[in-house]
Amino acid sequence: MLRASAPPPPKSLPPDAPRALLVDDPRFDAHASGAYHPERPERLVAARAAASRAAVAWDAVTSREATDEELARVHDPGYVAGLEKLRGTRTLLDSDTYVAPESIAAARIAAGSLVAMVDRIIDAPLQNTTPRGVALLRPPGHHARPAHAMGFCLLNNIAVAAAHAVSRGLERVLVVDWDVHHGNGTQEMFLRDPRVLFMSTHQWPFYPGTGAARERGEGAGEGFTVNVPMTAHGGDGVYASAFEQVLLPIAAEYAPELVLVSAGFDAATRDPLAQMEVSSDAFGWMARALAGVADKSAKGRIALVLEGGYDLVALEAGLGQAIEGIVHPNAGGAQIAREPDHADVARARRAASKAWKKAVG
Repeated sequence: MLRASAPPPPKSLPPDAPRALLVDDPRFDAHASGAYHPERPERLVAARAAASRAAVAWDAVTSREATDEELARVHDPGYVAGLEKLRGTRTLLDSDTYVAPESIAAARIAAGSLVAMVDRIIDAPLQNTTPRGVALLRPPGHHARPAHAMGFCLLNNIAVAAAHAVSRGLERVLVVDWDVHHGNGTQEMFLRDPRVLFMSTHQWPFYPGTGAARERGEGAGEGFTVNVPMTAHGGDGVYASAFEQVLLPIAAEYAPELVLVSAGFDAATRDPLAQMEVSSDAFGWMARALAGVADKSAKGRIALVLEGGYDLVALEAGLGQAIEGIVHPNAGGAQIAREPDHADVARARRAASKAWKKAVG
């Protein structure tokens, strides 16, 4: 059954409040392990609180399940068929990744609703509507591989959406993954495709073990994978340096037509699963920077897509700042001082310069 995502409760907003698209669905809450698990329904309680506090007029996106055709652009059809057989069951697919009776429906709704949002964002400039969006999805997606579930993820939401944008005729889609864990599934799906530039900042060495700076894509996609692996405890300054010295110059040269952000908040200081010690202000700063990229070449088209983030306070604060960043990109906000000459960033810059010499050489 199709249904409209429920926007946060209405509140008093100024008449000139910015508008943005929102994906949310109560069926995401039914994806629950039955015991404690870090990827739990309470995460969306925190995410919804962040959305409700933002000075944004939300436009609900009608949620729906992804079609087999949409999923087959990045997932093996046999894998998708295998997931379908698990509807209504409860099982573990690996030591981290569970399926509950409603999980397959939730995963397909997450992927399909993001596709629906991307359609509206792509068409926004022609229809004089909002080109910004926020997708509050569960389960997350960026670890899901073409034929395997992994790392709490069943279907790769952002990859399905990026591939759909390409099917709509876009030739340059930028996916930026700032989750603390490397988006190995997304990277694998576009490793040979120059129509999707995948860029990731992540703790290193760390789960899932991929994302070395030397991983730069293959064949026609060589250079269109950019990894910035970072030592634990880097904090805001290293992230600012990674963005200013690597990600943003390459993004500017690539000139994307759409920006999609795998927005995990597990790099936050409070998060129990990682040690990168990033502040909520830094998430706002990164979002503003990427909104600037979208404004310059993509007609403002950008979406934040929820991935990880397992401390509820940090998730709410970080997402709140990121929302403010994409809807008020020119409103100032906290300034983050980069850490100059950081070895991790310099290493990533050298690796990327093989393909992006003009931008970072």
